[in-house]
Amino acid sequence: MSPAPTPLGVAVVGHSFMGKAHSNAWRNVSAFYPDVPPVARRVLVGRDAARVGEAAHQFGWEETETDWRRVLERDDIQVVDVCTPGHLHYEIALAALEAGKHVLVEKPLSNSTSEAERLVEAAASARARGVQSMVGFNYRRVPALELARSFVAEGRIGAVREIRAAYLQDWLADDQAPMTWRLRREQAGSGVLGDLGSHVVDLLRFLTADDISWVEGHLATFVPTRPGADGPEQVTVDDAAWALLGLTGGAVASVEVSRMAFGRKNGLRLELYGSRGSLTFDLERLNELWVDTGDGGTRVLVTEPHHPYLDAWWPPGHVLGWDHTFTTQAAEFLHAIGTGTAPTPSFEDGLAVQQVLDAVERTAADRHETISAS
Repeated sequence: MSPAPTPLGVAVVGHSFMGKAHSNAWRNVSAFYPDVPPVARRVLVGRDAARVGEAAHQFGWEETETDWRRVLERDDIQVVDVCTPGHLHYEIALAALEAGKHVLVEKPLSNSTSEAERLVEAAASARARGVQSMVGFNYRRVPALELARSFVAEGRIGAVREIRAAYLQDWLADDQAPMTWRLRREQAGSGVLGDLGSHVVDLLRFLTADDISWVEGHLATFVPTRPGADGPEQVTVDDAAWALLGLTGGAVASVEVSRMAFGRKNGLRLELYGSRGSLTFDLERLNELWVDTGDGGTRVLVTEPHHPYLDAWWPPGHVLGWDHTFTTQAAEFLHAIGTGTAPTPSFEDGLAVQQVLDAVERTAADRHETISAS
């Protein structure tokens, strides 16, 4: 019997919302994807020793650390997973790649195009040395969206002409909702545009296999100040964003993203209209894909063993959840490391998304015209 492979040591930097989701994925990935390289959950990193200690105990991490730099010095760490606020992505990911670690970075890749460009260069150099990197656009791992991508590629709905995309949440709809790092430009880079809009832009590229060729945008900040620890604090990012995007294949997409939409908890809806039919997806019903090829439409419950990713999970009809996407994402990354193949979405994909987000901001600032009432 051949000896068991040596596990890849994983360190996750950040333990709040995304750190929790990723910790859950690393805990479960070997159980549901036994054919990928095994992992050891070595270190969970956070600035507050007490809080990161509690999180590490909850999710079964071996150790904790308060300085991510010390993690990069360790020979028993091969994978660094960056789940911090956006302004820290660049520094940590760059240093980790230079230290020879495989790097997974939560979206968006960085807070600016210039940072993303430098990370792409570093990732290409690391890839030549066998070091892999990936951006955490987890919605690519939703089985229904992967099925939708394959339907588009197969021509099931013909040439895509129009896309309607909306990603709406309501956790900031209350004017008295407290200040958070996501409302500070120096930490978040942008507001809902980078937070939710990055997912939408990535999915447009993923579903159509097209790039974005032109952009028109508009941004709005509805609540200019929020209650902070020391009194009212200025909001320096957008609360909602709208954009028209032209795709290289000829389709036009309308995009709306908001964290101010009362009643929408995590409502990502995508409608693709082609020359022969349409596809509709709603994240709040993430196991369903609606397909209409002129016959009135059919609901496809994407839980069959032959559907994307489903062979790792439950019997037909037993629905998957949001958290499963992170486990599959971790498996895809480990598969790439084990086979020496470049994973997707790549840092190049992350850069392409950041370029679109920056273009939306520029056009929002430059193309505003006031029409006088008659």
